[in-house]
Amino acid sequence: MATELRPAATTTGPQQREVLLDVRNLKMYFPLTRGIILQRRVGWVKAVDDISFQIYRGETLGLVGESGCGKSTTGRAILQLYKPTAGQVLFNGVDLTKLPPGEMRKMRRHMQMIFQDPYASLNPRMTVGSIIAEPMQIHKLAPKEQRNQRVQELLEVVGLNPYFANRYPHEFSGGQRQRIGIARA
Repeated sequence: MATELRPAATTTGPQQREVLLDVRNLKMYFPLTRGIILQRRVGWVKAVDDISFQIYRGETLGLVGESGCGKSTTGRAILQLYKPTAGQVLFNGVDLTKLPPGEMRKMRRHMQMIFQDPYASLNPRMTVGSIIAEPMQIHKLAPKEQRNQRVQELLEVVGLNPYFANRYPHEFSGGQRQRIGIARA
């Protein structure tokens, strides 16, 4: 049976809404094996089992659930960090499950996942400025000489002092780390 997630009704009246992300019957199964040397598959762990939903342009969706219920796995499968067992993931009408790795890397410039655990998602050996600037470098979003300025702007946008760019993640509270993750995204 498919899980359908539907957004709350809006009171903005009838208008054409553009689907940004369309997830259809997404499944993510991991093999369950026995044996150390001669491993054999004895079953499957159904981490995500037949989930479908749509996100419209301008909307935000938060996945909420118990620990281990598949929230992060769903996000990773959408971003193709895990190859889904089955289903379709359409972003702006493009089926991400059919893209070659190079094209998928380009698509990730427009998609980011903010992990729920800010402690585990930030590299403790990097400064906050380096953490926020890293995606700009990887995706070539800003020239090197403009990155520091952009990092300071992003810190301000999420309500943090731009001078915090030279600090390390352990120097921040959990809520501040979450905002650093949002600035990085």
